[in-house]
Amino acid sequence: MSWLSDAGFFGWTLLGLSVIALAVVLERFWSLRRAAIVPSQLIQQLGAEDDVLRGACTASPTPLGRLLRIILDHLPYVREDNTAAVTIAARREVLSLERGLVILEVIVGIAPLLGLVGTIYGIIPLFGDFGKAVAGDNTLLAKGIGAALNKTLLGLMVAIPTLACWSILNKRVEALALELESCCDELLRQRYLKTPRAEAGVESTRERR
Repeated sequence: MSWLSDAGFFGWTLLGLSVIALAVVLERFWSLRRAAIVPSQLIQQLGAEDDVLRGACTASPTPLGRLLRIILDHLPYVREDNTAAVTIAARREVLSLERGLVILEVIVGIAPLLGLVGTIYGIIPLFGDFGKAVAGDNTLLAKGIGAALNKTLLGLMVAIPTLACWSILNKRVEALALELESCCDELLRQRYLKTPRAEAGVESTRERR
């Protein structure tokens, strides 16, 4: 770890980015637990009466609970209006699930570049005026080049695991969003399929036309 003493601006910046990436990854993995987004007890209540399901949603302030409540609140409207309302709300929920992922994406992009810039910045003096001072000492020159290359190595060490975590979290968000959509669609079909409310909605839509 002696290279830490020669880390300089670029090295410490990369270390700071690694701490930020680790914090975001841990927070996102904890927040994107299935039980915190799509609790199984709410899924089991989809076929219950409206009042029972509303109470379960109130007791479970999760993305699924909020979306189901919006559907229940808009049941007096036709299905198209209800679907539009829950679609807008679902977009907000998905944006909330993606919170922090853009930070990981930025770190993945800039960490290798910072490492490369740090390496070039460290090598330039070796081939400038400082090169005359080390002309008879190849060991010192090799040490300087090695210290400079450490920046590139550090940049890759920050970017590679961050990229892996970013990919995993993106897939998890996609899977949770699909499950939210599936649950909302199931509730809409249960409440509007072959019900007086659905027939009334169709008639009111025809009257408006």
